[in-house]
Amino acid sequence: MPDDATIPIDPNVEINLERIMKDLGGSDDVVIREIQDDGTLIVAAAVVYIDGLSDTLAINTYIFDVLKMMVRNVTQDAHGDNSDTETIAKELLNGLGSIQTVADMAAMYANLLSGEAIILFNQQHYAYRADIRQWKGRDVTESTNQTSVRGPRESFTETLRTNTSLIRRKIKDPRLWLESMSIGRMTKTNVTIMYMNGIAKPSVIELVRSRLNAIDIDSILDSGYIEELIEDNKYSLFPTIYNTELPDTTAAQLLEGKVAILVDGTPNILLVPTQLVTFFQSAEDYYQRAYYATLLRLLRFSTVFISLLLPSIYIAITTFHRDMLPASLLIGLAAQREGVPLPAFVEALVMEVTFEILREAGLRMPRAIGQAVSVVGTLVIGQAAVEAGIVSAAMVIVVSVTAISTFTLPAYSMSIPVRLLRFVFMGAAASFGLFGIAMGLFVLLLHLCALRSFGEPFMSPFSPYRKADLEDTLVRLPRWLVFKRPETSLDEGSDRIRKR
Repeated sequence: MPDDATIPIDPNVEINLERIMKDLGGSDDVVIREIQDDGTLIVAAAVVYIDGLSDTLAINTYIFDVLKMMVRNVTQDAHGDNSDTETIAKELLNGLGSIQTVADMAAMYANLLSGEAIILFNQQHYAYRADIRQWKGRDVTESTNQTSVRGPRESFTETLRTNTSLIRRKIKDPRLWLESMSIGRMTKTNVTIMYMNGIAKPSVIELVRSRLNAIDIDSILDSGYIEELIEDNKYSLFPTIYNTELPDTTAAQLLEGKVAILVDGTPNILLVPTQLVTFFQSAEDYYQRAYYATLLRLLRFSTVFISLLLPSIYIAITTFHRDMLPASLLIGLAAQREGVPLPAFVEALVMEVTFEILREAGLRMPRAIGQAVSVVGTLVIGQAAVEAGIVSAAMVIVVSVTAISTFTLPAYSMSIPVRLLRFVFMGAAASFGLFGIAMGLFVLLLHLCALRSFGEPFMSPFSPYRKADLEDTLVRLPRWLVFKRPETSLDEGSDRIRKR
């Protein structure tokens, strides 16, 4: 494909067809169907499409037949302009619903390789593109990453238009606006932003738009590419962009003023701005009774601290603060560690690294045996390590409880920084005891308070403190007590009152 993006479409159809085949390397999935003038045998029109991306049935049974029938009646004036091409285009428009003109080769290639059919007429300086994209995609199925007992089972797919329709089904409001763009010099991936006009902050919408337009990269193959390029704090371990596979979660956050970023080819939707508490919330929280949802949410917050701090607390107490333990427990732990040659920190480090290896192996192995290998491997290795005197039984219990606590987080992207910081706190505990853990928590809290998600505070509504938004954070109030939308990421001119 030529680098010059302003090459115009030649009025000679045959020259355009030769250029297309040359630029695309004569690829056998590029289909060209020509229509010749019966009198001169000159190519009067042609249809070009990509086999597998376009609706071949619509081309064969409608477009080609209409062109062939109407080209016979085409006459040319003294200037060589085709006087009936507009009539043909209108006829095609009645059947297809989407016909637009293309003026240069670069735009034509972009549309052709996106699955649209290109219609060329002789003696015309432009072409028509027909949006008849059709390719095989995955059906709407249940999400395997974000499961729930109660609630909708559908999840997003890799097809952009399917994903937008899933959201449209839930929000039937004209204020739900979409903006589309193409990102990636080579992939030209279709990206769409969705937001509720009048509810989402205009400043956030403009910031999303400007950051997406500023991306200059060869390829966008997944929403993770965009997430890494547009986030505020690029060196932070914590994600400041929320991703989900669930249409109901996306719809709920759009109604709260968030902006959704949908990328063609991936089922993961990005939502901005986001807050820390969002990563601890599950869609199922809003389908259960408020009291039960609150209990589960508090449990998740508790398990995060267990996953983050339990090994480091064990190391600190057994190394520096043995006098904090009851005498009977201290004697039991001392008896277990009597034959263990490793310090508590090295013991915990070996077990944590071993478990991470087993976790990764379980994910990468075939699904039929991956889970069995990870579970059996953990039991066998743990038992063998205790019997061999390499680690103590108490350490196996601590590592097991820590690992199980990690799985309670609804958002996988938040479990990754927790797992990484666990090793940092283990090192701080081995060096300074509980004082090191306290200092680590203080630094972590400062870092979280300094984070921003598209200009909005990541720790809101705790920092800055917003009392009105606390009704759906650590606890979830019953719906009959919730009257207002969250203030964070909400347009200042919008009405915060929402009907129950």
